[in-house]
Amino acid sequence: MAEATARSLDRLDGLLAEGPLFVRLFHRIGRDLRLTLFLCALLVLASLIACVLLQTRQAGMAAGAETARFQQMRAHDVAAAAATVLERYARMGEVFARSPEQYRSAELGRAEPAIRDIAVWDATGNPVTRLDPTAPMTLPRPDFAGARAVFPGGLALRESGRIIEVRFDPASLAFPGAALVSGTGEARVPHWPLAVAVTAPVLAPADWTRTLPLYLLMVLAPAVVAAFLAVLLAQAFERQARSARAIRALKSTRPVEAQLMVRLAHAERGAREALRAKSEFMAHMSHELRTPLNAVIGFSDIIARDLFSQPGHPKYAEYARDIGTAGRALHNRIGDILDFANIEAGHYPLTEEAVELAELARTCIEEQQGRAFSRRISLSLASSGPGKVRADSRALTRILSNLLTNALTYTADGGIVRADVRFEGGVGILTIGDSGKGFSDAERSKAGRPFTRFDRPGTVTGAGLGLAIAMELARRMGGAVRLTGQDGPGRGATMEVRLLKI
Repeated sequence: MAEATARSLDRLDGLLAEGPLFVRLFHRIGRDLRLTLFLCALLVLASLIACVLLQTRQAGMAAGAETARFQQMRAHDVAAAAATVLERYARMGEVFARSPEQYRSAELGRAEPAIRDIAVWDATGNPVTRLDPTAPMTLPRPDFAGARAVFPGGLALRESGRIIEVRFDPASLAFPGAALVSGTGEARVPHWPLAVAVTAPVLAPADWTRTLPLYLLMVLAPAVVAAFLAVLLAQAFERQARSARAIRALKSTRPVEAQLMVRLAHAERGAREALRAKSEFMAHMSHELRTPLNAVIGFSDIIARDLFSQPGHPKYAEYARDIGTAGRALHNRIGDILDFANIEAGHYPLTEEAVELAELARTCIEEQQGRAFSRRISLSLASSGPGKVRADSRALTRILSNLLTNALTYTADGGIVRADVRFEGGVGILTIGDSGKGFSDAERSKAGRPFTRFDRPGTVTGAGLGLAIAMELARRMGGAVRLTGQDGPGRGATMEVRLLKI
């Protein structure tokens, strides 16, 4: 029964793992306990932020509604006050039109100081009287439709066929936060062709320096608590799951299988320790060998150049040059071994940056031109244009130098080695092709393995680490090195480096 249940769960996991993208994503999150708890903490933080935003929005909506209600009330109050003032001015004009001699400037000024002038016209448009009889009757008669009209600083009305115009101080109809307009507004002025437009009051902004700590506390405190609990729960669940797996494994394992598992565990640990010891031994011995080699190379150069005196016999200088050449070759091989050991042990630091691929390739080719010229090999570079890749400049220089060295090594005298730089999509591609013999399918399958050499007649090969170092460095920078080409004279090999474009 337990085995059938386990097979069913495995089948369900397989279906979920092969389903649509979102199903596979949820399946992946569900299997990773830490990721699940982290996402839960993020959701709690997002919900708290949403609560704050909603509360702020509701407060703003309530303030807006209160402001609108206040505006409406203010508009009605201003309309009533404006109507009262206009009606008073209109009555004063009618009283003056009936008894102009009784209400002259002095008496009317004491009764209503805001009135500046009153003029009366008859039905035919002729002026009848004016508040100030000494003033010339040059005031134009107002032209309006309807019974009443209001204009800036005055009003006009029709009464018993006459037109009465009253001019007054505009400040008497000035209301703070409101304006009288002839169009539409929040409220109409009763009996007058006017409306009131009220300006929204400016609310004083809240002091955010006092409220911000409260909001931060409300948002961050639950998130910190949730993250702390998530870490504790993750540790507890992992310990419990580990103990449960160990108990199930012990219960389901027979004695012979348990002994085999113990032996396999010991073998695996021994293999890891042997690999670490090998890497440490290679790095240590390479370092110990390079130190005396420097002395051998230096002394051989002194003897070959006759810096102190003649060595006595010409053969001694020739032997010294041979010693220096062999020492440099051995020094380079030991350097490759040391670099490969450091790369394999993870001690080769990489600092990725934007590198101009064509410019770096041109520099490496220029360094190899002397070697190519001595063997009459045509070494050139073709580039489609500038472009940058994400790589470590020192590691990329080492990759290109190793590939160019291999191409020159396996190319006969008078051959061709050509490099090409191009960009396709988001990838920068550097291709190095030669006119050598090429590589067979079996050799290409072994390419990149440490200490694997492809010997050719008349060709002196290295330690078999150049291509391995290049492939490992490219892989660590997120790229790849591929070896193509057919086996046969003149067909040559093609080595391709792919790196991410910036």
